[in-house]
Amino acid sequence: MELTTQTIKQRFTIIGNDHFLNRAIEKAVRVSPTDISVLVTGESGVGKESFPKIIHQLSHRKHNKYIAVNCGAIPEGTIDSELFGHEKGAFTGANSSRKGYFEVADGGTIFLDEVGELPLTTQVRLLRVLENGEFIKVGSSEVHKTNVRIVAATNLNMDSAIQKGKFREDLFYRLSTVEIKVPPLRDRKEDIHLLFRKFASDFAKKYNMPTIRLDENAQKLLTMYSWNGNVRQLRNVAEQLSVLEEKRNVSVSLLKSYLPELSSNLPAVINKNKDSSDFSNEREILYKILFDMKKDLNDLKKITKHLNSEESSIDYKSEEKNTLEKLYNNSSNSSDLIEINKKKVDFKSHEVSDDKYHFAEEISEEETLSIHDKELELIIKALERNGGKRKAAAKELGISERTLYRKIKQHDIEL
Repeated sequence: MELTTQTIKQRFTIIGNDHFLNRAIEKAVRVSPTDISVLVTGESGVGKESFPKIIHQLSHRKHNKYIAVNCGAIPEGTIDSELFGHEKGAFTGANSSRKGYFEVADGGTIFLDEVGELPLTTQVRLLRVLENGEFIKVGSSEVHKTNVRIVAATNLNMDSAIQKGKFREDLFYRLSTVEIKVPPLRDRKEDIHLLFRKFASDFAKKYNMPTIRLDENAQKLLTMYSWNGNVRQLRNVAEQLSVLEEKRNVSVSLLKSYLPELSSNLPAVINKNKDSSDFSNEREILYKILFDMKKDLNDLKKITKHLNSEESSIDYKSEEKNTLEKLYNNSSNSSDLIEINKKKVDFKSHEVSDDKYHFAEEISEEETLSIHDKELELIIKALERNGGKRKAAAKELGISERTLYRKIKQHDIEL
């Protein structure tokens, strides 16, 4: 099988020795003699279009039609006509009947690229073709038969698309009888420089110029870079360097200038499973602040009641004093949620004014705080602290500047 895999690579110009890439090629070779539907998955630019060609050329259908259809490039209003054909007068501009791809490719193979972009109505028609080989032209009631093998490809997360109702689950299972996953380029690090050298050699011949070469540091950067555009992006960079640069030896600094957003594309550890307690918008942040404040107020209420009891002396324990002082300072620093500047506590002299015992009681009676009022108060305080600068205020509030601007207009805040 290793010899067969190597032969397939040479025949279809596939570069690389990655284990997962070899496994994908092996699956394509094994499934080729059958009529099983195949779904090729992988990120954009990884080379998914090579696998339907392998499957078709190694099958008994290789002498019949092979048609590749980019489902995402055809307008929703005409895709049914393109795939299944239409009768004369079926819609405005249909001056004659037309055969669709499924009729033209009878006995051959149809490659449906970006199949996840198909409209739901078209998905129903496609499901019928997969189940019994039948289809109906647009504007017709006559049932036609076709013997077509379907190979589809997508860069979408199909599980997510199914959950959102954008793709039919039954169609997904019909298409993915066999699924071939093509690995992204960043997971094929040993193949990156190999691919670059191949592209550089091809462009040198095409443009009749010496081949560009990378120095050692540039090779390391090439391997470290996270290629979001995968093989397609790598090919574009090789072509740009070949055409635009007079020097044939490429340094790391020169290569950096051709790699967009280098800092954000270097490999990074990303936690995809974010904790559900993370707040996604400013309203949830406000809720958290209010809940935390309510807890602090309840603690403060307990301490003040304890201080006011007959069993407690004015010279209370240092632990309780420190707790009260901490809560008092926190509340003073969070003046955008509650004002307690009228309540005075002299911690040095251990003297506590009588009216301080009442404010915790008053606060507890008003624990049902208004989100609208507190939101307004937070915004005003943030703007005042930052001298009316929306960007700085938005950063302090933990929201975007656009959201802050919308809130200012909503509350009719004058700056």
